Amino acid sequence: MAVFQFTFKRYERKYLITEEQYSLLLKNLEGRMVEDKYARSLINNIYYDTPDFLLIRRSIEKPVYKEKLRVRSYGVPGENDKVFVEIKKKYKKVVYKRRIHVPLAKANAFLAGQEPCPQPGQIGNEIAYFLSYYKGIAPAMFISYERYSLASPTDSVLRITFDRNIIWRLHDLDLTKGVYGTPLQLDGKVLMEVKIPDAAPMWLSALFDDLGIMPTSFSKYGRAYGKALTDGEIRPEQAAALLLLKN
Repeated sequence: MAVFQFTFKRYERKYLITEEQYSLLLKNLEGRMVEDKYARSLINNIYYDTPDFLLIRRSIEKPVYKEKLRVRSYGVPGENDKVFVEIKKKYKKVVYKRRIHVPLAKANAFLAGQEPCPQPGQIGNEIAYFLSYYKGIAPAMFISYERYSLASPTDSVLRITFDRNIIWRLHDLDLTKGVYGTPLQLDGKVLMEVKIPDAAPMWLSALFDDLGIMPTSFSKYGRAYGKALTDGEIRPEQAAALLLLKN
């Protein structure tokens, strides 16, 4: 049986690296990092937001505190397969994530206000409060990507992930509908995330310096939202009508 972690407190630093940097990095990580139990995975998400996209608009402004709600699956789930319902918060650069693991149909009914939380408890109560606080919150965007994950054999928190083939869509906001949509262009680069309990190990910082790898600010949801605005798929004044049409 798979063992999942349901609460996290960590720093998450993001980097956009070239294919050359990626190859050199993997070579230099040999002996220090190993593939984790689920090293290669397809991650699918439904991000929830208000009719006027308040959550992502706030996030883009880079406030001291921000939060988001999403449903995540590994692979394309069926209605009875379990998914994660996650609240992710960030305060002063520290990321806090809390989630429950429930069947997709139950998750959808709970998030739509049709049924109580299928996994009662503190985390379920927090999600229920989130839903009541943000009026009109509903599925807003599908985002999928392929992930390669490495973990430290000596530090249970230190992980490095690499995401490719990021796609998004504003319709068919259902995890059972499969993986398709608009590619998120990264100019041939790979999105890397380093997840650490505090400061990065000295050896890792030195390696990044040697390879010219610099941190960046990046949000998949934020980047896709910006693209949708630019392309006219979302107009701020029409956001409420757009979400009503989807649901």
